[in-house]
Amino acid sequence: MKDLIQKINAEYATFKTETESLVERGVKAAGPRARKATLEIERLLKEFRKVSVENQKK
Repeated sequence: MKDLIQKINAEYATFKTETESLVERGVKAAGPRARKATLEIERLLKEFRKVSVENQKK
């Protein structure tokens, strides 16, 4: 579970960096990278929810 949380935090850091590049510096290529990070975050959060529910049942 710790590994999963680390992955989520890493993807969020990527998202934050890319959105800052897009908004503050106007780097247009950062937009697709930020969107890609949101998809990965979504996948990881679904996995976290699944693992969390399984651990709660134990």
